[in-house]
Amino acid sequence: MKKELSGSVLAALLLLCGITPASADSIARMWNEQNLAAVRLSFPDPPVHARNLFHVSVAIYDAWAAYDPIAVGYLHRESATAVDVAVARHEAVSYAAYRVLSHRYNTVKHPNTPAANALQAQNQFDILLTILGYDQNITTTTGDTPAAVGNRVAETIITWTANDNSNEVGGYTDNTYAPVNAPLILEFAGTTMNDPNRWQPLEFVEAFSQTGQPLTFTIQKYIGSHWREVWPFALSREPAVMLYFDPGGPPQLEGDGDEEYKAGNAEVIRYSSLLDPSLAPQKDYSPGAIGNNPVGTNDGTGYAINPVTGAAYAPNLVNEGDFGRVIAEHWADGPDSETPPGHWNVIANEVVDHPSFERRFLGTGPVIEELEWDAKMYFLINASVHDAAVAAWTCKREYDYVRPISSIRYMGGHGQSSDPAGPSYNEEGLPLVPDLIEVVTASTTQAGQRHDHLGPGAIGRIAVRAWQGEPADVETQIGGVDWILAEDWVPYQRDTFVTPAFAGYISGHSTFSRAAAEVLVRLTGSKFFPGGFSSHEVAAGELAFEAGPTAKVELQWATYYDAADQAGISRLYGGIHVPVDDGPGRIVGSECGIGAWKLGIKYFDGSILEERPRLTVTPLPGSQFRLDWTQHRGLFYKVRRSGDLQGFTDEFPFVRASEDRASYTISLPFPNPAREFYQVEQAE
Repeated sequence: MKKELSGSVLAALLLLCGITPASADSIARMWNEQNLAAVRLSFPDPPVHARNLFHVSVAIYDAWAAYDPIAVGYLHRESATAVDVAVARHEAVSYAAYRVLSHRYNTVKHPNTPAANALQAQNQFDILLTILGYDQNITTTTGDTPAAVGNRVAETIITWTANDNSNEVGGYTDNTYAPVNAPLILEFAGTTMNDPNRWQPLEFVEAFSQTGQPLTFTIQKYIGSHWREVWPFALSREPAVMLYFDPGGPPQLEGDGDEEYKAGNAEVIRYSSLLDPSLAPQKDYSPGAIGNNPVGTNDGTGYAINPVTGAAYAPNLVNEGDFGRVIAEHWADGPDSETPPGHWNVIANEVVDHPSFERRFLGTGPVIEELEWDAKMYFLINASVHDAAVAAWTCKREYDYVRPISSIRYMGGHGQSSDPAGPSYNEEGLPLVPDLIEVVTASTTQAGQRHDHLGPGAIGRIAVRAWQGEPADVETQIGGVDWILAEDWVPYQRDTFVTPAFAGYISGHSTFSRAAAEVLVRLTGSKFFPGGFSSHEVAAGELAFEAGPTAKVELQWATYYDAADQAGISRLYGGIHVPVDDGPGRIVGSECGIGAWKLGIKYFDGSILEERPRLTVTPLPGSQFRLDWTQHRGLFYKVRRSGDLQGFTDEFPFVRASEDRASYTISLPFPNPAREFYQVEQAE
């Protein structure tokens, strides 16, 4: 067994090889940073990345737990021993994480990830393992060495999760979904739709991923349409029920919620109208003015004081146009393109790095050593975002809801729906809003009038006051806000990306963010960031979609919930979601986070093994009976039978549970059935 390198020596070696060390004392943190770096190199597929983050975190936690006398591994359980447990854990965690990372980002890499990027990620994994003093050629799973323990952990995870319905071997593809609408061709104005309530793919002239990777296809393919079948962590649903949490159907154009549908799209246009810094006022975006929202709303008015310092929060005056553009870009897929699930790993790491932060479980008790804290933190946070992905994408598939790029263009092309006696009236049109959504008339196109630049050809059509689109030179120009035809409306995004390739309802950003926030609140024992305050600065000129911001912008949050809420509302500024996608997403995310926390902590103290299956018996026709019981995914169960309660025989051997409940049908002799007893046994 090798001796662990000192923190300073290890940090120096990592820097020499181009790897930024995060915490030389926590091997879990090092491999988490490698995971995040690999996400940034990969095709941005949020549910896939949430799954990968969770399973790598399971590898780290299960390898750590193997050397703990109390903790129980999630998928791999063994009691390992070592003379120096700290050194053994360092090695076992490294092999476990390395094997799972190599498998996910190289062996079964996402088909849309460039081969060179996958090779770069694998090279970084290899470099770190080598610098740590370990040999990637040690692949044995036999014996009691830490390397063998780590390899066994990885083998268990890779083997079992290969069948979790994600179709990783098939490139995460799904042949069960087909869009009801033909593509919206971005080269042209407007759109046509078979159903304006359903998702519509986009067709590009040239397409790039959200992280800027060129794509080989120009028509969007729905990402994660089969994720409702993927095995979650703590989620539970009734048999024959598809949704884990049902927020209710979204509003429908020309159906239930018609007015809300139209108002929501008008609200997105209003957010778009705020994205011009040359026209915008300064507003206070400090925790003293915004935040503190009830879950699912934006009704909060901030906090009177910082509870840690006892002082009021200082005003944070920011140009409103800069603020909207900055949060739209900052939260789009994380500050360095690690997608929303990865972004919350970054936030968790920043919390731990805060100088006043102490690693106390639930915020109380003794300080926990770094590896234990990190292993448990990643396990819980990434269990929550994995469940958030499954829950949100189940809703997305079930409701298949339209995105604003389609609905605004569709309604705008039909006319206005507010004035039956007015020009261009159509029940499926946009609602008229003074100075925001208007009908172009002969008088408004006269020289010097607000629609004059649209020309006489626009008379009778619908104009909206909104962001005008990506400028020719994103380094020096802004799109700005002006009157444009509704049929030309675009969200505040790059014109080679525009909108994600999956349905809108519910918002993944909102669901991921609230789920992770719920875990951080409970893990740290406070909803407030360390010091009661956290911030992120964006320097003048750092925006990517266009020039800006005009001055430094500091995003500020008092609580984890405030940051999560801002992630949700950022998608309205960005034109990616309507409000109804956001609020229910936060509520579902809250359920996911709380559920993952409640189940996850039971592995830490071993109490998960004390929860016995609850068995019920249901008579069926033909002298048959169905046994139904509850179970925990990842644990093993079997049914046993006895005629006298003295000796039981197995109906089948132990089977690892992939769902939270199971059933087994038995047949008894007819017409004189024997007396029989059944039990469901859970393996220790």
